[in-house]
Amino acid sequence: MSTDISIETERGTCAAHLALPEGSGKYPGLIVIEEIWGVDAHIKDVAERFAREGFIVLAPELLPDETIVTLTKDPQLKVDLFTPEKREQVQPIVRDATAPIYQPEFAEGAIDKLRACVDYLVAHAQSNGKVGSIGFCFGGTYSLHLAINDPRLDACVALYGGAPEPLDQVAAIACPVLYLLGEKDERLMAKLPDFSAAMKEHDQVFESVVYPSVGHAFLNDTNPRTYDADVARDAWDKAVAFLHKYLEE
Repeated sequence: MSTDISIETERGTCAAHLALPEGSGKYPGLIVIEEIWGVDAHIKDVAERFAREGFIVLAPELLPDETIVTLTKDPQLKVDLFTPEKREQVQPIVRDATAPIYQPEFAEGAIDKLRACVDYLVAHAQSNGKVGSIGFCFGGTYSLHLAINDPRLDACVALYGGAPEPLDQVAAIACPVLYLLGEKDERLMAKLPDFSAAMKEHDQVFESVVYPSVGHAFLNDTNPRTYDADVARDAWDKAVAFLHKYLEE
């Protein structure tokens, strides 16, 4: 079962997509954090797939309305952003649309919404009391930042999200982290050694997997320029196994 709901936060309300597993048992909670395209059909599908894997899933809308409208009014924009010969033409549109999310007040509001999602999932009648997060690109970055900012998180998965900056923030992470990315994602790969070293320095449980044949957004099956079915399947299986391991102990 899935539905769109509204969650109360310290600063107002947050729209979210809720997907529930079938059955009457107790289940772990999972926050699915969007890419920069918003809680679209793809993210809702991901949420519902995780519900079928046995999680109570919330996919909150963190992005400003104006950002979503600009980025989604032309469906081709997503494909062109990953097409080398067209990237330079669409990058200014994406850069202007996403400018608000780089402001400090946005980050504070996003973390507030994510912490409210943790509240909701912990209190859910079917909850086993544990909560994890998984995010993609923008959402991968915020999955890591939620782990930094909420010690209640029991597991964190980030797919092609940016490493925290500054890296000394990782000292606050209190849960295991799984980091999945593609070798051709040069910007993230350049930062991986320092990220791994920082996690090791602070004795964090950290697993990273680098897929050699792909770049960014390899799990998004709505983007034919980036999607890789074999890699996506393996990454999905690893994420599900990791989450079950740490959310059902």
